[in-house]
Amino acid sequence: MKHYETMFIVKPTMTEEETVAQIELVKANIEKNGGEIVSFDDMGTRQLAYEIEKHKRGHYYVMYFRAPTTSILELERNYRINENIIRFIFIKYESKKEVTAWTKLSDEAAKKSAAKA
Repeated sequence: MKHYETMFIVKPTMTEEETVAQIELVKANIEKNGGEIVSFDDMGTRQLAYEIEKHKRGHYYVMYFRAPTTSILELERNYRINENIIRFIFIKYESKKEVTAWTKLSDEAAKKSAAKA
């Protein structure tokens, strides 16, 4: 399994319950496709660099996970058909140096998430 990071932006007009449901859907999709979520970070609502679908702000989330390479296409397809996710990116960490950086970022996200709880 490879190490991945995904960042996605959710519409800011969603209620808190809808946003939580959206996050759970993303997590379920990753796990359904053989992935293992290591950490998750809620980066909060931020101003977008440019207007997307008439939204000037968005709620940013970052997830660090391990998954088989074949699952990424299906995860991207799920993001594309989801109307509540206005932008997303997947980053693959391959080399030993990159995996070390992934581990450090993942640990920081886990600490930050634990501090919020």
